[in-house]
Amino acid sequence: MRVGDEPQIEFGFLLHDAGKVAVPDAILFKPGPLTDAERLVMQQHPVTGSEIVRDIDFLGAARDVIRSHHERWDGSGYPDGLAGADIPLAARVFAVADTFDALTSLRPYRQAATLAEARAIIDAGSGSHFDPDVIAAFHGLTDATLEQIRARIG
Repeated sequence: MRVGDEPQIEFGFLLHDAGKVAVPDAILFKPGPLTDAERLVMQQHPVTGSEIVRDIDFLGAARDVIRSHHERWDGSGYPDGLAGADIPLAARVFAVADTFDALTSLRPYRQAATLAEARAIIDAGSGSHFDPDVIAAFHGLTDATLEQIRARIG
């Protein structure tokens, strides 16, 4: 990330799942587990999203977040199988934020996790799913700060 990329990165955070417009509703809203074929369709949404914004110059740094937010520190993510520092930093940061939001949000199929539960799950992914340095920075956020952020963004 470079100084001055912040607005573009914020757009990446907002548009990270834009590629899901190409995923059939039957897959997006399926109540049970996805089949292997359905999972492959779903895993194309980062590629589709980055293609949607590819020619929008002011979204340059946003493309990194859109394409790489499902990459994993250990290289087992998608769509490109990037690992470690090859994953753009903004995408590594967003992966933690997105996971935290998903865990602490009420879903039709489960209750929202408490902050402590979400932190424990994210901590367990340090070094495999998530960049350990990003996790260390995440530890610097107090529960009160996280609650303020959740209240602000809804």
